[in-house]
Amino acid sequence: MKNRLPVWFKQDLPSQKALDLSDSLRNEFKLNTVCHSAKCPNMPHCFSNRHATFMILGDTCTRRCGFCNVKKIERGLNRQLPVDFDEPYRIAQAVKVLNLEYVVITSVTRDDLDDGGAAHFVNTIRAVRGLNPDIGIEVLIPDFMGLHNALESVVKEKPKVISHNLETTSNIFSLVRGEANYRRSLNLLSNIKSMNPAQVSKSSIMLGLGEADSDLREALYDLRSVNCDMLVLGQYLSPSTNHYPVQKFYSPQEFDNWKDFAYRIGFKDVCAFPLARTSYLSLNKDRQCTIS
Repeated sequence: MKNRLPVWFKQDLPSQKALDLSDSLRNEFKLNTVCHSAKCPNMPHCFSNRHATFMILGDTCTRRCGFCNVKKIERGLNRQLPVDFDEPYRIAQAVKVLNLEYVVITSVTRDDLDDGGAAHFVNTIRAVRGLNPDIGIEVLIPDFMGLHNALESVVKEKPKVISHNLETTSNIFSLVRGEANYRRSLNLLSNIKSMNPAQVSKSSIMLGLGEADSDLREALYDLRSVNCDMLVLGQYLSPSTNHYPVQKFYSPQEFDNWKDFAYRIGFKDVCAFPLARTSYLSLNKDRQCTIS
């Protein structure tokens, strides 16, 4: 199948303000953003509106998901990757200098760390709040290898939103995310609510990887079964010819149909459109899902 983009994916070139923010984050603060590492299609919009998602724990992932553009650890490399312990403070400084009201913090997956990187998430949340006491914080976390104590340490910090992405449906999960586990991800989302029933949880699924309608319905019901509050549905875009290929481009009308279905089965907030991405969205003061 040809991966020619439909007309609704047309994006404006980034503004000078967006380019200035990009340069500042990478060069002045020495920070990674998922915007760059994952080739996010919304980077011009987010950077123009002074919004960015910080990616902590380096730029190299210990897993090799077929859809993701983030740099992967070399095969056979068993040593522990470095941790930048000054990173939380630099993120806090960047948030303050950029006068952000809401920040998303995500990470590469770090299976080489005993806690999967949970302590670094905690340190980053605390550092950002220390310099920015009124900030809204959302974390987009990996599965922490299913470690209960690691997840609990993050939940205790009470960020506004805890996100963990299912990414795809159960029938093709092993093809797309070979080193992850569908049930482990659902259990993590369930445990968030068990640890703090008031915690807002969110997950995201990419469409166009080869899932059937019945597969997607099953995944949405599975997310509701673990009381996931917020849902993001976006079109998968293959970063290169070496990545998992796009199987289908969903139309805006199809996204609207799935959004209606998701609301009908109980999701509190649903964002579903071709360019929707987890880190592109935040909660406003009325806890509504909004474009940042």
